[in-house]
Amino acid sequence: MPQTSIREVARRAGVSVGTVSNVLNRPDLVAEATRDRVRAAIEELGFVRNESARRLRRGPERTAGEFGDQPRRAFGVVVEDLTNPYATDVARGAEAALNAAGHDALWLSSDYSAAKERRSLELLEEQRAAGVLIIPVGLSARDISGLRTAGLSVVLIDRHTPDVCSAQVHHVAGGEIAAAHLLGIGRERIAFVTGVPEPEPCVERRDGAARTIVEAGFAKPPMLVQDAMSPTEGQAAAHQLLTMVPRPDGVFCANDLLAIGLINELTRLGVRVPEDIAVIGYDDIELAASAAVPLTTVRQPRRELGWEAAELAMAEMGEGKSHQHRQVVLRPELVIRESA
Repeated sequence: MPQTSIREVARRAGVSVGTVSNVLNRPDLVAEATRDRVRAAIEELGFVRNESARRLRRGPERTAGEFGDQPRRAFGVVVEDLTNPYATDVARGAEAALNAAGHDALWLSSDYSAAKERRSLELLEEQRAAGVLIIPVGLSARDISGLRTAGLSVVLIDRHTPDVCSAQVHHVAGGEIAAAHLLGIGRERIAFVTGVPEPEPCVERRDGAARTIVEAGFAKPPMLVQDAMSPTEGQAAAHQLLTMVPRPDGVFCANDLLAIGLINELTRLGVRVPEDIAVIGYDDIELAASAAVPLTTVRQPRRELGWEAAELAMAEMGEGKSHQHRQVVLRPELVIRESA
């Protein structure tokens, strides 16, 4: 009988090969529901891990301080805001993958500034980093070309350009999931709350939600744009919502921080969540479960996203001129709690 492959397990579970690999090697990076689904597929298909093949791919097991033929290198992980739990989780996932391969991660934050982002990239060039994994805010084609000329591998996180490796989440699908859930629980007047600067993934979430709502026969959701994607701005959005006529009965927030602030303020003002207004967030950060009303949210696999980006960066470094750019797309999933 032919042996079941890891790709067959991934197809059966409806996940990426990288997710199956993480369940086998780093289960802490994968959501419990996804782990259970993968393990069920492994059991159903009778998948047996081929340790000999695994050792051939990875080479001999390394001991502390021993990194085979490949020297220990540092990779930059540049995110837009290290105070945002989403960004730190992505960075942790990347660092875990790099450490597992005997490399190091240098965390840098652009703080949503293109100028600071450029200085971070210049620093990585000066330090002769092996590569950069970046959630970009102002990265240009010229910047990418300069990094490559300096010998750095480049991987975009949650952004997509055809001639660059990228690891991203299918955010249009995430928006569709959120809107479909709100419609499914009977909400008809749905608003979208976001903040500036509004990154590309948030635009994709909004577009996916709007399309689903319009296709269901309802009005395109009004958009409330706040000054930032923070709990404080979520509180401000609560006051705006209550002045709208007709008042929304469902809200999709671009991230969990906005949603948590929104819920806290609505609750303080005597508005019942979800009875009066149902609220869905996006990310599934740790605080989501402990909001005033536990938050229903669209979970994106943040640590897995960082892990996949690091794998792409290391592959590009190791493959040299034979490297072909790849795009890894991960799917989000709905986490239902009490807010919707």
